[in-house]
Amino acid sequence: MNPRTPKTPTARLCGRLVAAVAALSLAVLAGCSTTAPTAAKPAPVVSTEIKSLLWVGNSFFYYNNSMHGQVGRLLIDSGAKGMRASSATISGSGINWHDVEAHLKPGGGMASYSFVGDNEVRFNTFDKPFDGVMMMDCSQCPVHPQLQPIFYEYAAKHSATARKYGAAPIFFMSWAYQDKPEMTQQLAAEYVKAGKQNNALVVPAGLAFAASIAKRPDLNLYVADKRHPSLAGTYLAACTVLASVYKTNPVGLKYTAGLSADVAAHLQAVAWETAQAFHAREGRGSL
Repeated sequence: MNPRTPKTPTARLCGRLVAAVAALSLAVLAGCSTTAPTAAKPAPVVSTEIKSLLWVGNSFFYYNNSMHGQVGRLLIDSGAKGMRASSATISGSGINWHDVEAHLKPGGGMASYSFVGDNEVRFNTFDKPFDGVMMMDCSQCPVHPQLQPIFYEYAAKHSATARKYGAAPIFFMSWAYQDKPEMTQQLAAEYVKAGKQNNALVVPAGLAFAASIAKRPDLNLYVADKRHPSLAGTYLAACTVLASVYKTNPVGLKYTAGLSADVAAHLQAVAWETAQAFHAREGRGSL
């Protein structure tokens, strides 16, 4: 046919049908090749029992062979099985210095591998690396007029991050400086408020320090700087964590961290009494 010859109505109709069929075929093929959207992986359930704990803090935690290590020894002595803990501490740090999410990412964060046997590396495959995240701010940050807003901001941020990865947020109420006992109630008030705001457990270590000093002022819970804990101070705080987080009575445990039996017995009793009274009054957050 001469290209200049006008098309008949029938030819034009056939052309339109061919084009329509071709377009429909392309649409069907495109639909068949489209990948269905992948459903979002549900967030892990937040733990209500703490068997693995991440400690996030500063030198108040790492003094005296690390508080998490002292708690671990107490747990072993109490007969607990399958417990583990890791400590992420920065000297002088505030709560906003820590990248909690980096520690919690499964497979790439803390606890992604460990050494077993004869220095063998074991790559861990936990559904989530930790059941709980224990956090403390710098020793005066929660009551410092310029730093207090940061305390509340990051208490909320880190609590949300912990829950995102299935871990319960826990706040560690630190103690007053030895020469500033008024800090006890000031710190307690702010930690209790943060705990309520974030539905988080608060460990009343600062109140335990004050209770011990009231009963036995001769027993020094501080080193020379009047801020950091002596071995007795770390042991008291560890017993308070045992009583508060793990609901375990430390009274009568044989592990004393090298302290005399009478000193250890006093600290064990103070920790248990303080934790029991505090949680009866303030609750346990999500735990």
